[in-house]
Amino acid sequence: MIVRILGEGLYEVPDADIPAIEQLDEVLVDALDRGDEPAFAGALADLVGEVRHSGKKLADDHLATSEMVVPHEGSTVAEVRALLAEET
Repeated sequence: MIVRILGEGLYEVPDADIPAIEQLDEVLVDALDRGDEPAFAGALADLVGEVRHSGKKLADDHLATSEMVVPHEGSTVAEVRALLAEET
């Protein structure tokens, strides 16, 4: 799976690590839905950390479609909500 961390780049995550990434993403979305800033910040740090740890960073000039997009580390609930509102 190709995962993009906004402002950082693309990572190729092995299939075996996708369930852990998806579980962390669910925790992140739940915190976002609740507007729980501390839980969101922790979940985002965990998710970004797992993508960096399990994924292989691809070259900056590598062109590929991302199957998952993760906010940049340090994003707030308000920033992510605004990004999501722009997409709809």
